[in-house]
Amino acid sequence: MTPEWPLPAGVRSCCSERAGGVSAPPWDTLNLGDHVGDDPLAVAENRRRFAMQLGARPVFLKQVHGRGVVRLDTDTADGTEADACWTTQRGVACTMMVADCLPVLLTDRNGDVVGAAHCGWRGLAGGVLEALHAQMRGAGAGELLAWLGPCIGPGAFEVGAEVRDAFLAPDPEAGPLFRPHAQGKFLADLPGLARRRLAALGVPAVHGNDGSAAWCTVGNPSRFFSHRRDRVSGRFAAAVWRA
Repeated sequence: MTPEWPLPAGVRSCCSERAGGVSAPPWDTLNLGDHVGDDPLAVAENRRRFAMQLGARPVFLKQVHGRGVVRLDTDTADGTEADACWTTQRGVACTMMVADCLPVLLTDRNGDVVGAAHCGWRGLAGGVLEALHAQMRGAGAGELLAWLGPCIGPGAFEVGAEVRDAFLAPDPEAGPLFRPHAQGKFLADLPGLARRRLAALGVPAVHGNDGSAAWCTVGNPSRFFSHRRDRVSGRFAAAVWRA
């Protein structure tokens, strides 16, 4: 899909879906993850196709559900451990792989700095967006705007009380984003939680995932990979770069 948000001149973005690659089931077909049991040759071909679509070099990080941030340049290696990244370099794509977690893309309104974050609940609660925001602003980024990609939707993301507590401890008003569910569980609105975090950081314009059914990875098996739905699953990716 082509993300719809008001990008400044010279900035591009893309979000892959599961079609268009060479991987066999259950990773069919455009699996970009090299850590999920798929044939390495198929993953390499899928990544080549993704890079060709971008016209830039996507950097595939080792994402660990943390808050680590790395600045990308032309020689940053794939497999660098981090859950967020940013760059001022042209032709280097900040890329996040997901299969239920929320990819967040960022750019400043001048198009001088771009960034991306991998927001599962652990990273989001742990401050990955705050850490990325601090580094991008420290690099001279002006006012930021954001795009939220597909993720597990608020009708499917069942969590325990410990997850709810992790978000409500610093932000009690986030309570409505957790709907009571069976046996002491809650249904969490991951994109809604990310929007609250971005608003608190002073990011006024947030586009993309609004929590509706069309954005849910679990509910759209023909379009998106989902680990929670399938357990053995590929990964799709969202990327932003300076052309």
